[in-house]
Amino acid sequence: MSGVLVHLPSDGGTEAARGPVSLRLGPGDVARFGRGSASVPVELRLPHPAVSRLAGEIRVTEDHWQLSNLSTAQSYLVENPEGAGEYFRVPPRRAGAPVPFEFARVVLPTQDRLVSFQVFAPDHVYLGSGGSAGQGGTDTLTAFSLDRTSTYFLVLVALCEPRLRDESAVAVATTPQIVERLRNHPVCGRLTARAVSSHIDYLAEEKLRIAAPGGADSGPGGRRNGKREAIVGLVLRFGLVREEDLEILPPRRGAHRRPEVVGR
Repeated sequence: MSGVLVHLPSDGGTEAARGPVSLRLGPGDVARFGRGSASVPVELRLPHPAVSRLAGEIRVTEDHWQLSNLSTAQSYLVENPEGAGEYFRVPPRRAGAPVPFEFARVVLPTQDRLVSFQVFAPDHVYLGSGGSAGQGGTDTLTAFSLDRTSTYFLVLVALCEPRLRDESAVAVATTPQIVERLRNHPVCGRLTARAVSSHIDYLAEEKLRIAAPGGADSGPGGRRNGKREAIVGLVLRFGLVREEDLEILPPRRGAHRRPEVVGR
């Protein structure tokens, strides 16, 4: 691992405006952040009265980086801006919490606004596809076998799109929305609502093996909504559908390109 880049955006909204600050840290390096003072020096200064003088520290290891929350009262959030709302919470006094994101935003709460900075880590390293070849025995079964060229996978991506685009943390696309979303796709131009429902049932029952949700008092609509939410929750948790899969959907009307992150 070649280290990480810590970036603090410019603070143009304050009276003593400052420009952006960037720190490069290598394996074994530690950077402390907080409000700081003459007796408490910090490498990353966050000049807000609600931020502790010594709020936390970043420690870089050989293959990841860790975040320590030195506050006694405030929890911090570590967000994945590229992960459809993915985040985790670092509670007070938690030391050395490993951060799995390649691009992360550390958020500290204050009374009037959120104070945040970004951390860019190198791309994750993956093993080759050889795996355990030559060890003998029967082959390992694939947990979830999805054909990414199939129509049902297009339906699955359209179903997950609202969460992947962070438009809603809870909503999933309805059948009419999926039909309309795929109308301009060369393969799905004549896709009907009944066909979409069949693809969703096939995904839940055959490909993902999701048990029928709801109790005895759940009506058909409740069971179907619960099934959709269970599908989306499962595939996003295990990364079976990712943000880059949105490229297989037709362009959205009036859609604008997302701004690229500068500095990575």
